[in-house]
Amino acid sequence: MNQPNTIPDTTDAVATALRTVEIERAGLASLENALRGPLCEPFRQAVNAIIGISGRVIVTGVGKSGHIGSKMAATFASTGTPAFFVHPAEANHGDLGMITRDDVIIAMSWSGESTELQGIIAYSRRFRIPLIAFTSGEHSTLGKEADIVLLLPKELEACPHNLAPTTSTLMQLALGDALALALLESRGFTAHDFRTFHPGGKLGASLTHVGDIMHTGEALPLVSEGTGLQEAVTILSHKRFGCVGVLNRDGQLSGIITDGDIARNIGRNLGGLSVDDIMTRSPKTVKAKTLATGAMAILNQYNISALLVIDEDQRPVGIVHFHDLLRIGVA
Repeated sequence: MNQPNTIPDTTDAVATALRTVEIERAGLASLENALRGPLCEPFRQAVNAIIGISGRVIVTGVGKSGHIGSKMAATFASTGTPAFFVHPAEANHGDLGMITRDDVIIAMSWSGESTELQGIIAYSRRFRIPLIAFTSGEHSTLGKEADIVLLLPKELEACPHNLAPTTSTLMQLALGDALALALLESRGFTAHDFRTFHPGGKLGASLTHVGDIMHTGEALPLVSEGTGLQEAVTILSHKRFGCVGVLNRDGQLSGIITDGDIARNIGRNLGGLSVDDIMTRSPKTVKAKTLATGAMAILNQYNISALLVIDEDQRPVGIVHFHDLLRIGVA
């Protein structure tokens, strides 16, 4: 034990970090090889078993496996597979009632001999609830009782004593993510579906469509071809988007005038010009279904501040400004 005020020697800290990453990377490589071989078919069976239920995925485990299981349940739930975590100790004191015959249980135990899991294992067998095991113990109690065993390769822990769960929990995490994403793709889960479960924060903002935030109707700064430039300047000033869209006789967008265009022509007789004389033809536009991140990328790429939103017939239906994207958190 270090004496008071003694500063530990951290000279080899980076070497330890590199060794940890190297050992854990070897574990992931071993897991990848297993998925290409003996783990392939059980993995498919697990995906089919989960898709085939009408209930939810119940994830359970204790210790570090339990922490990984809790994260796994959250990932399932956010990607279209209803799921929640049940702690086995709480299950033994009444929470077994949360599990129905329409559910499937994923039990996580590296050794497969966690005594806390005995109650939930027995419950699954009694009521014929499908049981999927995440374990390295092929012949363990959990391995023998499970309907499907996702057998994890036994690799060295990154811990120098080969004790603290490190490589093992990383493999559990990776396999859980792989299962969640396989289910996501099997269900055809889209970015729009994803946003439903992630309405807040930067992630929710990045999955917002332009149509959700665009200005419409009377707010649109629009003029017809042939309109005098002075009238267009008045509309540009009143609408405050820094641009005015120009429409042809069919109501389609044929060009755009920005405040920059006005500034570049300030030395000319503006009263004698029409919008046709200085407008930019074929302006940058987006569709209402464009993601907010996509709109922001266009604004940044072309160093512009606003985009007109058009429909399939090239008619303007809205406008989105740089400030609208900042307001929802896309930056």
